[in-house]
Amino acid sequence: MIARHIQFLPAAAGGLVFLAGYVLLDWVSFIDPFMRSSITPWNPAIGFAFAFVLAFGRRYLPLLVVAPIVSDLVIRHLLLSFQVEVVASTVAGIGYTAVLAILTRPALRFDPALTSLRDLFLLLISAVIGPAVIAATVVGVMIFLDVLPATAFLAASARYWIGDAIGIVVVVPFALVAIMRGRDIKVNLETALQLAAVLAAVFLIFGHSAQPNYLNFYLLFIPIVWMAVRAGLEGVGVGILITQIALIVAAQHMPREALEITELQTRMIVLAGTGLVAGALVNERRRIEVRLRMHQESLANVQRLGSMGELAAGLAHEINQPLMAAGTYARLVSSGLRSGETGDLAEPAAKAVVQVERAAEVVRRIRALVKLDHTARAPNSVERIVNEAIDLCQLELNRSMVRVSFIRLEPVAPVLVDPLQIQQVFINLFRNSIEAMESTADTRREITIKVRPMEDQVQVRIQDTGPGFGPDVQGDQILPFSSTKIDGLGIGLSLSKSIIEKHGGRFWVDTHTTGALVSFTLPVAAKPA
Repeated sequence: MIARHIQFLPAAAGGLVFLAGYVLLDWVSFIDPFMRSSITPWNPAIGFAFAFVLAFGRRYLPLLVVAPIVSDLVIRHLLLSFQVEVVASTVAGIGYTAVLAILTRPALRFDPALTSLRDLFLLLISAVIGPAVIAATVVGVMIFLDVLPATAFLAASARYWIGDAIGIVVVVPFALVAIMRGRDIKVNLETALQLAAVLAAVFLIFGHSAQPNYLNFYLLFIPIVWMAVRAGLEGVGVGILITQIALIVAAQHMPREALEITELQTRMIVLAGTGLVAGALVNERRRIEVRLRMHQESLANVQRLGSMGELAAGLAHEINQPLMAAGTYARLVSSGLRSGETGDLAEPAAKAVVQVERAAEVVRRIRALVKLDHTARAPNSVERIVNEAIDLCQLELNRSMVRVSFIRLEPVAPVLVDPLQIQQVFINLFRNSIEAMESTADTRREITIKVRPMEDQVQVRIQDTGPGFGPDVQGDQILPFSSTKIDGLGIGLSLSKSIIEKHGGRFWVDTHTTGALVSFTLPVAAKPA
């Protein structure tokens, strides 16, 4: 994806992408300007600028002042005088710079990937309060410079505020989820029905007569909530963007005197906010369900094994008795050999063997109890396992400013695995990478996951930008209880290797690359006959 590479572009090249995107969206959305100004009822360009800065860094903040002036030169050939444009753009740019500077403060812990309901609320609050203050200030400046009459203050401020707020609320969640998470939206019959419901509702609003029926606007809540419940924030963000575009296109075919554009966009803000909150709640519920499943699995294992004290006591009791008996018989044999009485030694020797075999059987039963279970293995999507593991580690990834890129080189078949065990492998490797990259001064922290098919297996490669492995780790020779971390137990890689090998795969590391590179294979699920 292009967005994945923008982060590593030089500032000048990234700035050109910023300006090109801003000018293009400003050109597309320049409809129904208010009086002599460039105030429009929908401003997706500011939403694009918001998302760009949040995703790619504060170094692009100065372009919030430059981009509107460039856009006016290219599109409108300075609708207002150059001095007015510079003053208005500077005031708005400073305002949005302040909003974004506050939102991206480390103390606020805002996650641009919108992984929690708290992050979404912070964005929505910024999208409502920030544009309201900026709109009133900019319109006041225009009135002071005789661009607008004083009587137009409320109407112009409302149009400016609604235009910028709706641009941020509609564009930013969609763009941030697409850039930061990079997950594809699957188009199927249900998606087509949802989009058809959106278009049908828009038709019922605008298609009946020369006057739009705003009461029918509430029909749009049905497909938007449907998308939120079924596809979470990722799906509803796309739905809201398509709904806004459909409303703007439909409104262009209505007589200007019949439109209450501010009322329409105010309803759209309520619709977008409702859909986004519902989508975030669905994502939150799914994360909780994943954690709950893992906790239930852990509890099941704990219940099977009991406490370590009980297990040790039971194991000692079960083994102690046959070993003591075997020792007694062995001493009888030893005593007989020393005294030369070998006639009756066969019986105690045979009994000693029986007791040793009994102890060995106890050990085998204990190993069977604690070994990795095969009963939970079923066909599973590698992409789903990876995404759920990323969700479980998202807070740690965000805290350490680590970006995860998932690249599927070719379509891969489902794999026959226990998803919880394979998730644990990914989690172990993610946490190893996070801790390794935290110890380096390099600000580029990225984990790249590549998946590709290999005959009857799927190969997974996980590489980070950390310091890599030490000389003690070579190929598939991974020793347990060996760690480069001061407080590490050294069982993460070893446990991951055991899980993969129990699934019939291979696990190895590469020490001849930049950063740590871990690869493993998983068996492809057999296709039904």
